[in-house]
Amino acid sequence: MPLLHLFTDFGLAGPYMGQMHAAVHRAAPPVTPVTLLADAPTFDAAAAAHLLAALVGHIPPGEGVVAVVDPGVGTARRPLALKADGRWLTGPDNGLLSVVGGRARQADWFAISWRPDHLSASFHGRDLFAPVAARLLAGEAPARLLAPLDAPPVALPEGAGDRARVIAIDAFGNLMTGLRASHHAGPLTVKGRPLPRAGTFGEVPVGQPLVYANSLGLLEIAVNQGHAARVLGLAVGDPVDPAP
Repeated sequence: MPLLHLFTDFGLAGPYMGQMHAAVHRAAPPVTPVTLLADAPTFDAAAAAHLLAALVGHIPPGEGVVAVVDPGVGTARRPLALKADGRWLTGPDNGLLSVVGGRARQADWFAISWRPDHLSASFHGRDLFAPVAARLLAGEAPARLLAPLDAPPVALPEGAGDRARVIAIDAFGNLMTGLRASHHAGPLTVKGRPLPRAGTFGEVPVGQPLVYANSLGLLEIAVNQGHAARVLGLAVGDPVDPAP
């Protein structure tokens, strides 16, 4: 029973994530939906694209992702499917899938041509992206659901390269950046303040900031036993300056 990971900015309040799970079960009962992330950066497809790419690196081939950060839902933006190194992803054509596709060794892009009997104007995650991803994972022929793209997918300004900005803030106030730790060995500077690189929180005194490689392989800014976002006055989208 393959896992289908749900990545959204919906939050857990209200019915939305529950309806997504139900849509997967109805479309393809052998597929198991799991909530990967419900608090992706709200309305921010660029930040979410880098977070999604880091998370997809921990998802094995044969599983899939429904990615929904979609402020343009219901407009002319295209619904897409991407097969990236053996993983199916579905989501909007707003750059959200572009970092995963750009970093994949093998990336095959498609437009989603299938439509349900009823497609709401504002909830394509439930009505379109989740059912299509579930049916693809269950082994349905892609030709029944997908069509060739008539133009390349939307790309971010940085392409599939790193993003020198804060892309997410966790419940502890730690600041994830769009910089891969494997590509940046040095410290970071934020608002003119250099922050030391460390292996983990306890390597600096309590209350002091640090930069470390987090469990997703991204550079993250933290304060030992403190709230880095408040201490440093940073928010999603704020720039960070990596050492050369």
